[in-house]
Amino acid sequence: MSLIPATILTGFLGSGKTTLLKRVLTEAHGQKIAVIENEFGEENIDTDILVSETNEQIIQMSNGCICCTIREDLRATLQLLAAKRRKGLLSFDRIVIETTGLADPGPVAQTFFMDDEIAETFLLDSILTLVDAKHSAQQLNDRQEARRQVGFADQLFISKADLVSADDLDALQHRLKHMNPRAPQKVVHFGEVALSEVFDLKGFNLNAKLDIDPDFLTDSAHDHDHDHHHDHEHGEHCDHPSHQNDHNHDHEHGEHCDHPSHGHHHHHDDDVKSFVFRSDRAFEPAKLEDFLGAIVNIYGPRMLRYKGVLHMRGTERKVIFQGVHQLMGSDLGPMWAEDEVKMSKMVFIGIDLPKDILLQGLEQCLV
Repeated sequence: MSLIPATILTGFLGSGKTTLLKRVLTEAHGQKIAVIENEFGEENIDTDILVSETNEQIIQMSNGCICCTIREDLRATLQLLAAKRRKGLLSFDRIVIETTGLADPGPVAQTFFMDDEIAETFLLDSILTLVDAKHSAQQLNDRQEARRQVGFADQLFISKADLVSADDLDALQHRLKHMNPRAPQKVVHFGEVALSEVFDLKGFNLNAKLDIDPDFLTDSAHDHDHDHHHDHEHGEHCDHPSHQNDHNHDHEHGEHCDHPSHGHHHHHDDDVKSFVFRSDRAFEPAKLEDFLGAIVNIYGPRMLRYKGVLHMRGTERKVIFQGVHQLMGSDLGPMWAEDEVKMSKMVFIGIDLPKDILLQGLEQCLV
């Protein structure tokens, strides 16, 4: 039997997770979906599509989908669903786990790797994070949980973009890109997202595709020219959107606004950041394994997502690796093509990770 794909849906309260979920359930196109809600909030799934509630908190919906609340831990819920499916008591093709607004998706993701029984039944497909364009600047400034959710994402959906100006939206997208260059961003209206953009994204598969926006990978990743040379007119205050709380903007008359890394797109100094390591020299496998093991031991809780395609000594194939927090896995990928430049490319997303230590350490693992 093939593995049951699982999707984790996260995002702050009011970002539209339930709207998106309702839409996915009504548009399920013949797929039966089991939804696990971390808790039923105020805006839970409409009761009119619910048929019956059992003591086990598993609810069959009229569209054939199943819903259960997590009162106990996720693993037990997943095992129960799998057992019922095996016995023919429930029928579903995939699961969606909707986390509470403040949840850290990391432990939820780790559940799929740590427990053998779960790993043999379910396949974690991706983490989707919903970002509310109107309130997110404030949420990202104030709440580390919101920043973590962005860092974890395989795909970012931006909702309520019609409520903000084009400049605000642009600034938000730039900010999200700095925090997580791995995740494609999509602006969505009223939860209208095609199913193909929600399911089977393979964000957790150890595949050789490492899609990072090419702009981001230029050597001056954090110094796009257009981010800088924005001298304000004589005497103008610097009051770019969503930025008032970041500084005391009392520039002297005639002073330019030249806060560090601070141009037209305000680069907030968020604690969730990403950086990329690249090299065309091969890695020495034993050295790399020791170094990454040590790093994960020390910084694991602050490492949200990391992924790479590696050029390793002793193999003609690409080595694909990725991890969440302390859990790391690797796999042999396809052969390097004859005309392909063999190059390692790794991206790390985490909370205040020591970029210099990591980059220097990786450099020392090269042949």
